[in-house]
Amino acid sequence: RFSLLLLNLEEYYFEQHTANHIINKGHKDERKFRGSLKICSKSIIFEPDDNIQPIIKIPLRDCISIKAPEDNEANNPFTRDTSGGISVLCSQVFLIKERNVIAPYKTIRGRTEHLFQLDVAGKVGDVVQTLHQLYRASCLDKMGDQAAMITAILQSRLARTSFDKNRFQSISETLHMECKAEMVTPLVTNPGHVCVTDANLYFQPLNGYPKPVVQITLQNVRRIYKRRHGLMPLGLEVFCTENDLCSDIYLKFYNYQDRDEVYFLIATYIENHIAEHTAESYMLQWQRGHISNYQYLLHLNNLADRSCNDLSQYPVFPWIIADYSSSVLDLTKPETFRDLSKPVGALNKERLDRLLTRYQEMPEPKFMYGSHYSSPGYVLFYLVRVAPEYMLCLQNGKFDHADRMFNSIAETWKNCLDGATDFKELIPEFYENDPSFLVNSLKLDLGKRQGGKIVEDVELPPWASGPDDFLQKSQEALESQYVSEHLHEWIDIIFGYKQKGSEAVAAHNVFHPLTYEGGVDLNSIMDPNEKVALLTQILEFGQTPKQLFTTPHPQRIIPRLKSLSRTSSHSVSITESPVSPNEESFEDLTEESITLAWNNIAKLKLDEQYKIHKEAITGIAVPCSGSSVFTTSQDSTLKMFSKESKTIQRSVSFSNMALSSCLILPGDTTVISSSWDNHIYFYSVAFGRQQDILMGHDDAVSKIRWCDGRLYSASWDSTVKVWHCVPGVTLSNKKHHFELLAELEHDVSVNTIDLNAANTILASGTKDGTISVWDVTTATVLHHYLNMLFFGLFAFFCTDSRHLLSTGEDSCFKVIDVQTGMLISSVTTDEPQRCFKWDGNTILSGAQSGELLIWDLLGGKVTERIKGHTGAVTSMWMNEQCNSVITGGEDKQIMFWKLQY
Repeated sequence: RFSLLLLNLEEYYFEQHTANHIINKGHKDERKFRGSLKICSKSIIFEPDDNIQPIIKIPLRDCISIKAPEDNEANNPFTRDTSGGISVLCSQVFLIKERNVIAPYKTIRGRTEHLFQLDVAGKVGDVVQTLHQLYRASCLDKMGDQAAMITAILQSRLARTSFDKNRFQSISETLHMECKAEMVTPLVTNPGHVCVTDANLYFQPLNGYPKPVVQITLQNVRRIYKRRHGLMPLGLEVFCTENDLCSDIYLKFYNYQDRDEVYFLIATYIENHIAEHTAESYMLQWQRGHISNYQYLLHLNNLADRSCNDLSQYPVFPWIIADYSSSVLDLTKPETFRDLSKPVGALNKERLDRLLTRYQEMPEPKFMYGSHYSSPGYVLFYLVRVAPEYMLCLQNGKFDHADRMFNSIAETWKNCLDGATDFKELIPEFYENDPSFLVNSLKLDLGKRQGGKIVEDVELPPWASGPDDFLQKSQEALESQYVSEHLHEWIDIIFGYKQKGSEAVAAHNVFHPLTYEGGVDLNSIMDPNEKVALLTQILEFGQTPKQLFTTPHPQRIIPRLKSLSRTSSHSVSITESPVSPNEESFEDLTEESITLAWNNIAKLKLDEQYKIHKEAITGIAVPCSGSSVFTTSQDSTLKMFSKESKTIQRSVSFSNMALSSCLILPGDTTVISSSWDNHIYFYSVAFGRQQDILMGHDDAVSKIRWCDGRLYSASWDSTVKVWHCVPGVTLSNKKHHFELLAELEHDVSVNTIDLNAANTILASGTKDGTISVWDVTTATVLHHYLNMLFFGLFAFFCTDSRHLLSTGEDSCFKVIDVQTGMLISSVTTDEPQRCFKWDGNTILSGAQSGELLIWDLLGGKVTERIKGHTGAVTSMWMNEQCNSVITGGEDKQIMFWKLQY
């Protein structure tokens, strides 16, 4: 439950100690709660192990005394049976997440004493000394003096530690440099040590949170950007994907020399692999229709220092639609759209006239708008339903007043047109595919409005049938012909030549000088208090993007189409329809066509082959679109291979251990990979990053399956576990909550699992050759079948769910009747078969030799041998029509096979 968001802004988390929190020591109602005591730069936080109990946050400035009672004290509550105790007397304490509910912090005022008993009594002296030091810092009158003292304490801690070289992925790695830095996430930073080797970029947090080390494989890096952070050129953001909004790591260094050296080392490594894209190169792609409006805006935001990890520089997207009252949205009418040639503040002439009058009378430096179009407050205004803890962090443990919440699209648009100080634009989420930010799925208590109405979901315009439809229509509007013809005008205002100078004045686009890059030189300000106050003001107010263009932006070349469309992945070229009518996806998936395919399965021909991994391929997954292929390998990587460009688009390594299988969740936005490091990783295709990790096993995870929101995982720890995955959401990044529904115990390692069509029966195969058939609903065994030498077992249900086919190292195919447990067929092969597909009569198998074999199960013989891989066939995928096959082998290749009737 603890996160860095429980800290104040600009606060650091230093260390934690396992401890007991003792209440009413020595009294009848004495209670003891076990948990973790966390020492932070401005507060003491205790996180109980019991989720029902609230997290306790004690601001150091509100402490009256912090001491370790001595044994000779007469009233010592720790005498006789307690050691390792720390007593904290304070005047105010905050209770957070009581009953594990995200809600405004509860404030307890008045003198209270909190007793903490550390597990390691010998650390009490050091902890108390640290707390006294931090307490003195928090009691300084001026914020600048506080910041200076805390920085000195932090730098002292960093100087006493160094990167743990035992964390290197390989003993053969060569160290290039090591320095101190902070990892940046929205609203918070985490100090630690950065290490660059000849193969990896590492970050080791000083506090070991949220994990001991973050590792980025240099081979996977696709883009790297220098960033402004806190108006200083100290940031560095690294992406392992080409087109995604969120990065893999954002680092803030303590001096620009370290930042530039790390940048040089990474850039030197990747320069031979990747062509660097400039704003101009993206512009050309956009002009010619190779990338969508959405993609172009994402790239411009990235190049202009906008990052999802920095809320004061969050990516900015335009209001597009101006009609929120009609029952039908007509994208052919120009009046449906906002005027993209003007900033939001200039859209209402009456309001603009009042602002211009004030501007004329204002002394230098003049500005037209007293607030910005993008700020942390505005970003979280839109995202409060999915990122409530960020809002609570920004607003000192409180939500905004219910009437000022994001209650209605139409109301928000009206306020942006009429409000005296509201000039905000939108964020990328309005043009993506996750509607969670519009829905109060977390059931947050966001208060009541003046009329008594409870704040729930965002009220949508009449033309939207629901949140998904609203986003779909917003995407269509963004890619419409009108917007394609006028988007360059908005780019001129936000990223281009109308951003500054006389052109900005003429376009009524002048904001406070502090919001512009170079508007203030922090290094020239000697007074630390003035510097802290100025920095805080700028970060909360918002910042204007870096200027990318100094001349008018060219218009898009518009093809002769009625409208422009974009697929959910935002990647289709606008010059062609996303799917042509004669493509496979429009075929009827009838039994006849599948039967026809299996009858002709011997006509399978090799279409293409590519070597994409460094070790054997262990899993293949293909999204519904069929445009790309995801593969896992014993080389520890998950790769995304584009069939169209015939290139690897993404390569991700979650650890240095082999990945054993992969699958794609419905919706094609998330890929799950199982690993020998005991974990299951959730990878967001949309954001190009690891979005979740399930640490559910004590040994390697060998196989995973997914059905109806349930994840089934098999492991060498001798269990199969059934998880209920509840989607939840954090900032721009979908997360899952995992509830263990069942644990199916085995005697030895489980190598494989499969489910029947109804998802009621699960088959598992173990290392010793036992196949077990389980009733998933009751977690009980229906049948056990013992086979011989089954290391590397595969078992699959037939499409009718009545029969189960298995094979293993004994080179036998065995068919079992699921209901009766009867062995109804057995076919001996001359070599082990490593993977297969079957329809009940015919088997297509991948052999140890690398051949594809076609078996007549009833006749008990091989009917066709097809030359394939140069090593064993280790993985196989088949489409629903059964006319397209992809295989992966020990030869590190994937092969595409097509039926040619």
